[in-house]
Amino acid sequence: MKYLSTINNPADLKQLPPEALPQVCQEIRERILSVISQVGGHLASNLGVVELTVALHYLLETPDDLIVWDTSNQTYAHKLLTGRREQFHTIRQFGGLSGFCKREESIYDTFNAGHAGTGVSAAVGFVEAREHQKLSHKVVCVVGDGALTAGMTLEGLQQAGALRRDLLVILNDNQMSISKNVGAISAYLNRTFTGEFYVRLREEAAQLCAAIPQIGESVKRMAVRAEELAKGLILPGLLFEELGFRYVGPIDGHNFEHLLPTLQNVLKLKGPTLLHVITKKGYGYEPAMTNPVWFHACSAFDLRTGQPVHRPAKPSYSAVAINTLVKLAREDSRIVAITAAMIEGTGLAAFEKVFPDRLYDVGIAEQHAVTFAAGLAARGMKPVVPIYSTFLQRAYDQVIHDVAMQNLPVTFCIDRGGLVAEDGTTHHGAFDFAYLRHMPNMVIMAPKDENELQHMVKTCVAYHGPAAVRYPRGIVLGVDMDPIPMVLPIGKAEVLREGHDLALIAIGITVHQAMSAAESLEQDGLSIAVVNARFVKPLDRELLGQIARQVRGVLTIEEASRMGGFGSAVLEMFSEEDIHVPTKCLGLPDWYIEQGPQDLLRQKYGLTAEGIAEQAKRFHAKLVSRSFVTQE
Repeated sequence: MKYLSTINNPADLKQLPPEALPQVCQEIRERILSVISQVGGHLASNLGVVELTVALHYLLETPDDLIVWDTSNQTYAHKLLTGRREQFHTIRQFGGLSGFCKREESIYDTFNAGHAGTGVSAAVGFVEAREHQKLSHKVVCVVGDGALTAGMTLEGLQQAGALRRDLLVILNDNQMSISKNVGAISAYLNRTFTGEFYVRLREEAAQLCAAIPQIGESVKRMAVRAEELAKGLILPGLLFEELGFRYVGPIDGHNFEHLLPTLQNVLKLKGPTLLHVITKKGYGYEPAMTNPVWFHACSAFDLRTGQPVHRPAKPSYSAVAINTLVKLAREDSRIVAITAAMIEGTGLAAFEKVFPDRLYDVGIAEQHAVTFAAGLAARGMKPVVPIYSTFLQRAYDQVIHDVAMQNLPVTFCIDRGGLVAEDGTTHHGAFDFAYLRHMPNMVIMAPKDENELQHMVKTCVAYHGPAAVRYPRGIVLGVDMDPIPMVLPIGKAEVLREGHDLALIAIGITVHQAMSAAESLEQDGLSIAVVNARFVKPLDRELLGQIARQVRGVLTIEEASRMGGFGSAVLEMFSEEDIHVPTKCLGLPDWYIEQGPQDLLRQKYGLTAEGIAEQAKRFHAKLVSRSFVTQE
């Protein structure tokens, strides 16, 4: 008998006997593998959390009880159990299900999150809202062990421990093997430690110990340490106990005989509790267990072999940037690289292979990464921080206060700038131009192709202050590469094409589209100038001013937020220079962009060659019409 096809919501799941749950998990894994092998996605972590997801929905009264998924890229099983089974094949596709929790998508999704470390803080907010509203539902937060490196997680745990409210935090530890203390003895002890008799005895003993004059608190602490020793895990338990949590675990997160009774008992506990669950990334699919790094966020793959379906013939922009960094580091021992838990994603594995002692992975701690880089720079080093645009947002204050304000030579290699496709709303790099360019001392550049990228990495590292180079996700254009990276003159643009009707002033990868649009417009009889701005800050005021005075109108083009971005910078410059030329800014709207293939999204927002050409023609026609009316 097949069970998953009968489960339309958690209430249906509850109708099944416990002995049916392993088969439910097997069917969930089969469905996840079938879909993700075709469309790609976060696979390894989702395979590892299936039993825990099933157990939570089996025991909780969701959606009245609330589950907060930290990061929420491990919620595929959650989606399959909460009414989205028939739409699951659309996950991460344009117009389909999100790869993360999305409140707009389901009542079972309690909090939107694509960045790690937000779960506990949100859950504490849920708990306090419950108390103010005098409600009694349960709040459970599931965090991965990686999230414990995020400062926000520790801040949230600290407040939760101090408030002493009823809250269950489940630590889904999927980075370590199942050790001896996860076996039957440990499971037995944890069932014992969470049973009603033990809890009552423990509380009464604690009160008795505390009542002993002078030495009561010491005796109480000794009793806690004895309990941890019996569990076989001293240090982790003490850490959470000191934060005000009752610590339970670790238990095997793939064994319902351990998971269900322990979780059932833990849900009855009062006050903040942390349940430590050991799971295995990729559980149930050997290729994912063997290579959990690649299968963390994989492209489409052959389900039989686990091999990628498509292997790009050209390198990615990330690879070009880091390969350039390796060349530069060979020549300068002061260059070090810093990442916030993204060695593979940013391409730094190539750097680590050559310079393992010059790469620092600080965990999911972007704020620390930036200030750590500032400290290195203040003492004569040349730190480079490769980081996704969406994650640099988390270190906004540190970039201002610790780097830019002190004019320190920190290089930011901003990966995934612009549209990033299937990861969608939380991961598009739309705001970097806007949030960086108003910082005094900051230099910002974006290359038109991979050859210019290598020169810009060199330029950033050679610069005497903070500098950022921003490049897109995806493979390169395939242009010829200069043999040696060179330093570009700061703030100098280049004219790629002369013209007198309109000027297309583009930045980054939109330059290529602007050139194609200009060639198309030429066939319509329009003379179009194209400028590769190269720099968002500082702008080439002389060149841009000269071009603007020679044309009827200007269009700025960027794959970034129009509001406050590159186009805004050009308009501000025109105002300051008293340049009165009609200007239209093309870019991303004042909204959070949905998920979808890059090409499709570029087409939707008018950032393809065709879209640029069409908008340019309409703009030119309006200018001609306006000029004719004025002459009349």
